[in-house]
Amino acid sequence: MAVSKLLGVDVGTGGTRAVLLGDGGRVLSAATSEHAPMHSQQIGWAEQDPADWWRAARLAIPECLERGKTNPKEIGCVGLTGQMHGLVLLDGDYKVLRPSIIWCDQRTDEQCKEITERVGAARLIELTANPALTNFTLPKIWWVREHEPQVWSRVRSILLPKDYVRFVLTGERAIDVSEASGTLMFDVANRKWSAPILEMSGISESFLPRVFESQEICGRVSKGGAAATGLIEGTPLVAGAGDQAAGAVGMGIVRPGAVSATIGTSGVVFAATSRPTMDPKGRIHTFCHAVPGRWHVMGVTQAAGLSLRWFRDQFGGGNEAGGDPYDRLSAEAATIPAGADGLLWAPYLMGERTPHLDPHARGALVGITAQHTRGHVIRAILEGVAFSLRDTLTIFNELKIPVESIRLGGGGARGSLWRQIQADIYGMPVEIIEAEEGAAYGAALLAGVGAGVWSSVDQACDSAVKVAERVEPDQDRAAQMNRQYATYRKLYPALREIFREL
Repeated sequence: MAVSKLLGVDVGTGGTRAVLLGDGGRVLSAATSEHAPMHSQQIGWAEQDPADWWRAARLAIPECLERGKTNPKEIGCVGLTGQMHGLVLLDGDYKVLRPSIIWCDQRTDEQCKEITERVGAARLIELTANPALTNFTLPKIWWVREHEPQVWSRVRSILLPKDYVRFVLTGERAIDVSEASGTLMFDVANRKWSAPILEMSGISESFLPRVFESQEICGRVSKGGAAATGLIEGTPLVAGAGDQAAGAVGMGIVRPGAVSATIGTSGVVFAATSRPTMDPKGRIHTFCHAVPGRWHVMGVTQAAGLSLRWFRDQFGGGNEAGGDPYDRLSAEAATIPAGADGLLWAPYLMGERTPHLDPHARGALVGITAQHTRGHVIRAILEGVAFSLRDTLTIFNELKIPVESIRLGGGGARGSLWRQIQADIYGMPVEIIEAEEGAAYGAALLAGVGAGVWSSVDQACDSAVKVAERVEPDQDRAAQMNRQYATYRKLYPALREIFREL
């Protein structure tokens, strides 16, 4: 059968990216439009304007089609993905009422405590598979209701970032099961909105979008959406997935035993499971996967790639001679021995989720001496981020979640040094896939399943996702990293009270 071209669109934190796929899942073109910087009125706050996401989508989609020399009529289906947990509030006329409070915002600590006290910590995990965390959507709703009652009184619709873009593109209010899992309003085990949580919160289910499995067609491009993006009116859209589940599909992480470690702004260690495995301590998230009948668990480091970007922005990228600043930072770090001569980085620039669940945690560079250089600091950052991701693998082992292979994604997969550091710290071989296009690629594969190009998500991944490289750990460095990791694990307990005093 003729294979339609497929479009994946990722509404990320830093920008919106469109990726066009052809026969067999081959990447034909891609385009990105950056978002305006997130706005922060206070320390720990993070907001974005939903209209800016739509502006970026209107630029990225037609540019991607033009680069791929593709007539919009050739697009068989579109898949959406994007940053999770963000809160978009609309009034009765579907107008945005306030800027979106996005995933990394930390203002809702008190609301999380209140939700936990109201429901009970164990009961909350029983109902939603997760504890109340500042990143999730429900605490943000409670914050708006408490601090901006005049806004809340006008709310008639609640959406998440990618689903707002879908609404403007199609006129349909829809969400997928993986995205809904991160709201703290979803019965993850049974893949539906949680009636007890909504009743306790005083939220009408009519405010929420209809829930779909990720590969299900949930809408079609409207006349206005077509005029804005160049797509053809009536082009179908699948529900898609949150960025982590979509990224996992794009890396072939769909069966139990398969694990990914992805470093973007945040860092995520993600494992597919055949049942909803829950951590009684709430240190990792349990969400529905983008594959019907499967779930996933994941641990999150808030400031993974953000740690290196923060260093680049504040202290220079070493790019005075031109070239990619991250390549030059990596080159500096490569001159430093493993272990950074005892320098340690705790990457808690935006609080921390896994394993500490502490919005008050702060970054720390520990062990500085007069002999340490810029290169030492950079290497310590690369290692510290990998140590923080290993924390999730430690929890997986504790919960007997199988880890048979680890595939790398995001910025941590692009540089040879960071790949090797991760192999050494995880103590396992790591794999790099051919088409490392992240969540947008996975969203396009989901679109292919919806369009009938593949019969299932498993088949799509088996057909399209190929391993390009395998990196083995160095046994001597791995042993050294084990010792360094044991020291790293002592940092947070030693500094916790200082973080709270600050």
